[in-house]
Amino acid sequence: MEEKVILECKKLRKSYKLNNALNDIDLSIKGNKIIGLLGPNGSGKTTLIKLAVGLLKPTSGEILIDGKPIGVETKEIISYLPDRDYLDKNQNVDSLIKLFEDFYPDFNKQTALQMFQDLKIDTTKKFKALSKGNREKVQLILAMSREAKLYLLDEPIAGVDPVTRDYILNTIIKNYNKDATLLISTHLINDVEKILDEVVFVNNGDILLHDTVENIRSKNENKSIDEYFREVFK
Repeated sequence: MEEKVILECKKLRKSYKLNNALNDIDLSIKGNKIIGLLGPNGSGKTTLIKLAVGLLKPTSGEILIDGKPIGVETKEIISYLPDRDYLDKNQNVDSLIKLFEDFYPDFNKQTALQMFQDLKIDTTKKFKALSKGNREKVQLILAMSREAKLYLLDEPIAGVDPVTRDYILNTIIKNYNKDATLLISTHLINDVEKILDEVVFVNNGDILLHDTVENIRSKNENKSIDEYFREVFK
């Protein structure tokens, strides 16, 4: 049975005044995969994710999630992690857990509590009282505790130490809904490539490459994705 396309871009363009953030891109991402959205800063990664979530509107072309145009139905099946703090800083973590539980029917509170315990995060503390690394962990845990169809994670491990990165990546693998697709935007390629099935290279608003990790390695003398990325973008 052919895998269903979960995210599709057709001649998708996003312009800001004189600059194009995305240049008429075509992209088709199928379900049940972990995909790295890789490119330098300013390449269009965050724009693409914001279009998929519905925070931005395309200048032209279209983007479909699970075959549907962006709207209430698509937002219900996406778990989105932005690249910056977005939670109410004055609430404590317990209140934020309650908020997610009330707001998202697919939120698994037990999964979240277990991760908070593993990472020794005091859920009675206010969000603003946590270190930057712990705030990032809280946001990631809440996003990953949903049983979504599509996870869109924008730089999920940028602000945490290498040991915590490993824990977080293992947590992602163990906890995300196995029927789902996970799109991770990151510049820390070396850290994430071990969990990726496919990669999409983006530069200056263009898709340079979309292929499986296995294919890229076999075509390029078994180079790592990180090595190949450095070659392409040097």
